[in-house]
This record gives sequence, structure tokens and C-alpha cells, in this order.
Amino acid sequence: MKGAAAMPRPEGDAELLLRIRKRLAEDFQILASLHDREPDTGLFTRLKAMNFPSSLTLRMEDGPRRDTLILARSALESLPQPLDEAWLDELAADYAAIYLNHEIGASPEESVWLDEDNLICQEAMFQVRQWYRSHGLGVANWRLRPDDHLVYQLQFIAFLLARDEAGSLEKAATFMDEHLLRWIGNFGERVLHRAATPWFSAAAALTAAYVEETRDLLAEILGRPRPSPEEIEERMKPARPEEERPVAFVPGPPV
Repeated sequence: MKGAAAMPRPEGDAELLLRIRKRLAEDFQILASLHDREPDTGLFTRLKAMNFPSSLTLRMEDGPRRDTLILARSALESLPQPLDEAWLDELAADYAAIYLNHEIGASPEESVWLDEDNLICQEAMFQVRQWYRSHGLGVANWRLRPDDHLVYQLQFIAFLLARDEAGSLEKAATFMDEHLLRWIGNFGERVLHRAATPWFSAAAALTAAYVEETRDLLAEILGRPRPSPEEIEERMKPARPEEERPVAFVPGPPV
């Protein structure tokens, strides 16, 4: 499977398309697991058993995106065997710096990237929450991990991709355009250059590249080009409140 050009459109082989969608959903669940918690030996054992990242459905033949596959493969292969406590402690510290303490300035939450004051739990979070609620979903505790967190967004896209339901691919594409794709590239780039460990540098860069590759695929399947960043920003501008019109008083007869 070589990427978007090799994918069928909905009017083609419906069974093949469904299999691809389910595989992509599995890919997004795997990517979410890379950012979900401190890595342990179990995670790396599973990744190696599935031959990650070669197991991913899309090959990403574009140069910079392909490089993220190479980077992830190299980071995984370079981990010592067995993975000793010193390495696990280093990975745990890097995880905390990225996802918990925000020491490297690369928040995994959308609001921080889009809010003018870089605050958490802002308008983006409520917009994402509405997406979840419209599909009967919700987060366990938004105070511990807000709705607009990277992990939840990846899991929600996986949910939409896996649904064999009319309009679900369009919804996945729209959600990616209006939310994850507006900031995942910046997140991936910043973590790539600021993380202390090759593993998290690779995980962030690969995730960002794979989201982009998947969106290109959806554009091919749906037969509609991706909107430009400028078009998305214009779409997401808050609606202007209607100006109040002054009331015209008609003078009555003198009392």
C-alpha cells in the first residue's frame, strides 16, 4: 500500500475501503498510545512485535514524511535490550516535560496553541467537546486531561474512521481540518527539536506526519481537495454579533 494515490474512492470497492478505514483507525489508536502515558517495557514489546512503524497502513512516500518513519524505526531499534530502569526514568522525565509540566513549551492541548493568551481549557476545548457529545462520547475527567488533548483527538478520529456510516469520513476530515491539523504540525516540530529523548522526538514527528498523510488520503477518497489554512481560519472565526439597530420613534400628537 503506497499512500493516497493507491486508495479506492467510495464508489470503488466498498469492502476494501472498509478494511482500509478499520486499519487506519487502528493506526490512530496506536499513535494515541504513544502520547497517552509514560512508556514502559510493555509498550515497546508490543510495538516491536507488530514491526512498528512499518506496520502502519500508509507508507508516506513524501520525503519529509518518510523521514519520520525512519526516525521512529531508528529510535525504537536504538532502545537498549532489556530496557533498564535508567532508560525508563529518562523516558518518564521526558514525558513529564512534554505532557505534564510543559517545560519544553509544546502543549498537547489545542487551546494553548490557538488561544491568544495561550491558556488551557478555552474555546477550542468546548468546540471539541461538542463534537464528542454529538456522537455520544465524553472524556472521563476534563480537569485532569481536557477534551482537546492530543490523545482524545486521535482516539476520536479513530472512532470516526472505523464507523461504517454515511458521512463519517466527511466528519473525520472536517474535524481534522478544524481542530487537530491547526496545531499538530507545530507540536510535532517543537517536540522534535526540544525533546530530551529520540523516542519522543520521533513519536511526535511521526504522529504529525501521519495525520497529514491521512488527511491527504481522505481528500482523495472523497474527491474534494483539502481547504487551505486560510480558508479554515476564516471558517473558524467567531460569528460577529448582529449590530443593534436604533429604534426609530415616530413622534405622536402633542398631549
